[in-house]
Amino acid sequence: MIPHARRLALFPLCLCALAVHADDRDAGDGAFALGQITITAARLQPGVIGDPTVTNDATWAFNLDTLDRAVALIPGVTGNFDANGRRNEHDILVRGYGRWQVPLSIDGIRVYLPADNRLDFSRFLTQDLAEIQVQKGYASVIDGPGGLGGAINLVTRKPVKAFEVDARIALSAGRDGGTDSSGAALSIGTRQPQYYLQASGSYLDRDHWTLPGSFTPTTIEDGGDRNGSDNRDYRVNLKAGYTPNATDEYSLSYTSQSGRKGAPLNVYNDPPVPPNSYWRWPWWDIESLYWLSSTQLGETAWLKTRLFYNTFDNALDAFDDASYTTQSNNGRFRSIYADEGYGGSVEIGGRLAGRHALRVAVHYRRDEHTEYNINRPTHPTLRSIEPRQGTLEETWSLALEDTIAATDTLDVVFGVSYDRNDIDEAQEYNATSGVFDYPVGGSHAFNGQAMLRWRYAPGREFAASVSDRTRFPTLFERYSTRFGMALPNPDLDPERGVNYELRWNADLDGGAHLYAALFYNDVLDMIQTVVADPGPPQLTQTRNVGDGEYYGAELAADTQLNASLRVGGHYTHMQRRIRDPLQPGLRAVGTPENQALLFLAWQPWPAFTIMPSIEYADDRWSDLTGGAYTRTGQYTLANLQIEYRGPSGWQAAVGGRNLTDEEYELAWGFPEPGRSWYAKLRYVLP
Repeated sequence: MIPHARRLALFPLCLCALAVHADDRDAGDGAFALGQITITAARLQPGVIGDPTVTNDATWAFNLDTLDRAVALIPGVTGNFDANGRRNEHDILVRGYGRWQVPLSIDGIRVYLPADNRLDFSRFLTQDLAEIQVQKGYASVIDGPGGLGGAINLVTRKPVKAFEVDARIALSAGRDGGTDSSGAALSIGTRQPQYYLQASGSYLDRDHWTLPGSFTPTTIEDGGDRNGSDNRDYRVNLKAGYTPNATDEYSLSYTSQSGRKGAPLNVYNDPPVPPNSYWRWPWWDIESLYWLSSTQLGETAWLKTRLFYNTFDNALDAFDDASYTTQSNNGRFRSIYADEGYGGSVEIGGRLAGRHALRVAVHYRRDEHTEYNINRPTHPTLRSIEPRQGTLEETWSLALEDTIAATDTLDVVFGVSYDRNDIDEAQEYNATSGVFDYPVGGSHAFNGQAMLRWRYAPGREFAASVSDRTRFPTLFERYSTRFGMALPNPDLDPERGVNYELRWNADLDGGAHLYAALFYNDVLDMIQTVVADPGPPQLTQTRNVGDGEYYGAELAADTQLNASLRVGGHYTHMQRRIRDPLQPGLRAVGTPENQALLFLAWQPWPAFTIMPSIEYADDRWSDLTGGAYTRTGQYTLANLQIEYRGPSGWQAAVGGRNLTDEEYELAWGFPEPGRSWYAKLRYVLP
């Protein structure tokens, strides 16, 4: 969030055509323009509530240091603790769509885990990012396959001055005052006439977090420091760019992200269900080397390329008991994943016949997944190592988009794409058959979308859109046996979503910004887990059996009341229904019907900002053991940050979250943190 004193010189930024060239979007705010994706909503002033982009200043002002928390500033987007709590993963739901329907990218390069794509969004830190882009419902086909319900893109920094430094450190404490985590970030860069260099990094080391004081201890959780709540994450990004002229840019980047984490247990299940739920991740690492370029072709055309090589290494340990020291019992293991992927895209665009802006893009990626288990690792005689099993898949996409300037104030956009996914190899292992091959399969799909955008007055826009997109099943959905309790289904069809939206936003006189949207999402061929054989033992299978509808409304307002006082907030109402003839009691989990955020930024003196905020959500459905459901998750959180901006680029802030120490759960059996405090210091080279 940008205080008034630093916003006076900013101006509204309106992307009037979807075919805008990347270099035209470089507004000098430190965001890496080559790494941005297409955002169809008009940009408001940077940092304004309701804007589809979360700025670095906003994550600082609200103390949002992980991705799952940062998206709380955007209406229609919900961070949630995954219902399968033993994995200790945080999901993000965009108008009801989760991580399998909303791809995550870094600088436009998708972060994809070939086995199951069960991303943990709390592993992604925000301190050294330039911005977070969130596209809701309508994700342009030009940006690649998989965007059934939207897209999330983390944009790294790009230097805009000859020498830049941004350094920060932070400490946090629980309600008892004891330090529970520390973090830091550093970004250094230089921008020269024909090149730039950028290096940034961030880390977060959490020993634990603290439960609310009202939490009643159970036989499996004694309260105070949450058992198993430790994690450590860090990321490094290196970038070198060549800018030979005013239009062309060529960049090579490297990102390394490493983490480890514990897994708190369900506080109501003692003994744990299943009994091998004592889990830890000793490493959770992602690396990416990628090339991005943009070349002007004549007066009206351009060529963009993206090439990447990604790796993902992951290990999961299942221990015997809460001591987390031995792995000797039956069903204990170290599960190791070693994945790699490579590919790229080529986009050619141009402005034709005066009023057409045409873009054509081809995307390709190849993902190889390798896994094996070390079973009963600490048993003196029954320890065994599985042979490696591999899976290979390829994904193609051919997309075309035309933006027609029907009048000086009205744009008409059409987009179509053809996506294909082929499984070339799928191996599994069991003690009876050894390594064996599943039948391979694949899927293909056509996608289409259209939008009308009417800029009926300066800074004011109305838009209507429909987007018909698909996403391919993961290897997990096609082949996983869930520890012998499920049947594979290699011929799963894609899941499809048809998303409708009416949107209005306006920059009003006097510094007010308003946003409103109505949306309706029709989900078809939904992939659901159903009972395939009642047994015993009962066996499940993933099938295309469900349909659903997600619909609702979003409102946001942000205004500068006077030179020292700014207020804003957003509200979302959403309904989700899932129809599955084989599971009549199925519930859509993870999203509340009503959610809101309100803030007030008061500057009694130019150097001080006092900003209280309130986050509210009502109940959401959550899974119970055995396939039943319960309502949980209602909260009203009071937060506060007090910031001092000193001379020569220094900033200091102190604050707290959940100041009333409210007890609540986003997933049944997994209470959320209680009251916490923090202090942080930042230096930005003037």
